[in-house]
Amino acid sequence: MEEISTARSHGGVQGIYRHASRATACDMTFSVFVPPQAARAPAPVLWYLSGLTCTHANVTEKGEYRAAAAAHGVIVVCPDTSPRGDDIPDDPDDWRFGKGAGFYLDATEGPYARHYRMASYILDELPALVAANFPADMSRQGIFGHSMGGHGALTMALKHPERFRSCSAFSPIVQPTTSGWSRPALQKYLGPDERAWRAYDATALIEDGRRFKEFLVDQGAADPFLQDGLKPWLLQEACAKAAIPLTLHMREGYDHSYYFISTFMSGHIAWHAARL
Repeated sequence: MEEISTARSHGGVQGIYRHASRATACDMTFSVFVPPQAARAPAPVLWYLSGLTCTHANVTEKGEYRAAAAAHGVIVVCPDTSPRGDDIPDDPDDWRFGKGAGFYLDATEGPYARHYRMASYILDELPALVAANFPADMSRQGIFGHSMGGHGALTMALKHPERFRSCSAFSPIVQPTTSGWSRPALQKYLGPDERAWRAYDATALIEDGRRFKEFLVDQGAADPFLQDGLKPWLLQEACAKAAIPLTLHMREGYDHSYYFISTFMSGHIAWHAARL
């Protein structure tokens, strides 16, 4: 693991790191904020998964999470959203697919299956790296994210409730199997059999019997992607049928941007900290 930079912030340390990933067969960059409390004892870990077109840098620079993470003593890990490099298969004309749009799944279709293995990267490889290099209490983990990253957080929590104590999301894609901006990506990554897509769809996972103890979701009511891409009412319906507690905040006047995310970030950090 290579240290790219570190900076003191709110009494803790914000670092940027790079490593050669086996899961994605390329170099991957990620950020880690370590709160001051971790100097005395291992701290719980909160994973943040970013949205389409983003890297680790978007939330690291604009998410405004460090003050709350320092106050509550939580490590925040921010991975990239896809494999990177000149030899990575991509569609540069489509921002909804390829680099910056890994959808937190393990691709099964060529030529994407070799590199686009973000589920394995987030769930297996990166946690091992964090555990080995940071003062992290891996018995206390939570996960959250934005948009495509909210989709990733929900699906990973539903499939691994024994690992994650908490899960929340900002503007998640709750049903990517029907959303206009995710169906083409699922077909390219996973093939034409839509039954395989259900493993990466939160509402389908709930319908198929997966459960999680509770969810927190914040959604901007003025989000331009609300009707076609996000559809939070579908998650609300699925959770109601499955008796999964869901707190859904529709935030009037807020859009899809980091202005929205940063406004409610401290509330999410506090909510996770209470469960970690």
